[in-house]
Amino acid sequence: MAPDLGARVPDICGSAAWARTTPTGPQRTHNLVFKGARVVLPTGITDGAQLAVEGTRIAEHPHENAQEIDVRGHWLIPGFVDLHNHGGGGASFTSGTAEDILKGVHTHRTHGTTTLVASTVTGDMDTLTAQAGLLSELAEQGDIAGVHFEGPFISPCRKGAHSEALLRDPDPAEVRKLIDAARGRAKMVTLATELPGGLDSVRLLVEHGVLAAIGHTDATYEQTVEAIDAGATVATHLFNAMPALGHRTPGPITALLEDERVTVELINDGTHLHPAALQLAFHHAGADRVAFITDAMDAAGFGDGLYLLGPLEVEVSKGVARLVEGGSIAGSTLTLDRAFRRAVTVDRLPVTDAVAALSANPARLLGIHDRVGSLEPGKDADLVLLDADFTVKGVMRKGSWVVKPQLP
Repeated sequence: MAPDLGARVPDICGSAAWARTTPTGPQRTHNLVFKGARVVLPTGITDGAQLAVEGTRIAEHPHENAQEIDVRGHWLIPGFVDLHNHGGGGASFTSGTAEDILKGVHTHRTHGTTTLVASTVTGDMDTLTAQAGLLSELAEQGDIAGVHFEGPFISPCRKGAHSEALLRDPDPAEVRKLIDAARGRAKMVTLATELPGGLDSVRLLVEHGVLAAIGHTDATYEQTVEAIDAGATVATHLFNAMPALGHRTPGPITALLEDERVTVELINDGTHLHPAALQLAFHHAGADRVAFITDAMDAAGFGDGLYLLGPLEVEVSKGVARLVEGGSIAGSTLTLDRAFRRAVTVDRLPVTDAVAALSANPARLLGIHDRVGSLEPGKDADLVLLDADFTVKGVMRKGSWVVKPQLP
C-alpha cells in the first residue's frame, strides 16, 4: 500500500515514536556553557576548553546567564553525520511508515548521529517512488537530511543483499523518475556505472545536484576512471560489493582510492573490513576523503532475530546480518558511536581523523558543512559528549538534549 502523503508527516518531537522513548519530550537547553572538556575543533584538540550554546546554535561567547556544566574528563565532539543508513530500532527506512522511520532516526540519534540520510534498497519503481515521497516529507521537516537510493541500478554480479529479480540497468529516464519523486531531497544514488546507461545516468545526477556513488559494481579500473571523470564522487562501502584489488586487474578499488575527487565510505564494524583494509583506505585516500557509515538495517540498536530487507529475509546473529538464502552480508547493525570507538581504540586512528570521517567529511560532501559537521560558532548545536573511554554520555541536537548526561 502506498503511503498517504496528503497529511503532514508528524515531527519527531510530537510523534508516538518519541513519546515511547522519551516520555517527557525533548529537553531544550536554552543557554549553556560546557567547561573543562577535551573539545575537538577544526583546528585540533583543545584541552580544558569551554563551549557555549545559545538556543539552537553554538555561540562565540557564553550568554551572561548561561548555565555552567562541568564536563572535565570528557570529550566534546561534533554530532555524527551518516550518509548511508537503512534503519534502526526495529524500524526500516525502506518500507516503513512515517512513525517507523522516526523511530529509527531517534534510535540513531541516541547513539550520536544527529544528521542522517535515509537509504532505500532495490525495489520496483512504484514502491521506490512512493517511499521517496514519504522520505522527502521527513526531509522537508528536518527529521532527515535527504534520500539515498541504493539500487535498483546495480550489477547482478555484485548484488549483495538486493533482489536480483528487481535489478535493472540505469536508464536515465528512470533515474530521473526517482529524483523527481524525492522532490529535491535526493542526495545520492548508488549505481553500477559500467552497465548500459551508467555514464549518462552519472551525468544526469551531476546536472541535478545529486551525488553519483559507484557501488555494487563489477567495473574494471578503466571503467571506474571513466565514471569518475563523468562526475561520480562517492565510493559506496568501499571494498564491499565490488571486485577485489588485484595486481594485474586493479579494479574499482584502486581507481576510487587514488582519485582526490572521490570520498570513500567505510563500514567500520569489524565484520565488513579487516583493520588493514581500513588503514589502507586512510593511507591512500587521506583522512579528509573517508566517511564512516553504518549501512544499518532495522536491527541496529534492536537485537538479533529475523528481519526483512526489502523483499529478502535476513537473520541477525551476534550482531551480524546475513541473508537467510545464500548467507551474503546484509547491511549492518552498526551505530556510529561504535564505529568511532573502534576507530580510536582498535584501529588506533587519531581522534581528529575519526571525527573528520564521522562528521566534517560527510557534512562537506552533502553540502551542509555551513550548518553541521564541526563545533564552530553559528553552527547547529549538534554535539556528542563522551567519557574517557569514548562511551556516549550525552547527545545534543540543535540545542536540545536527545540523551541528557548524568553528571556529578
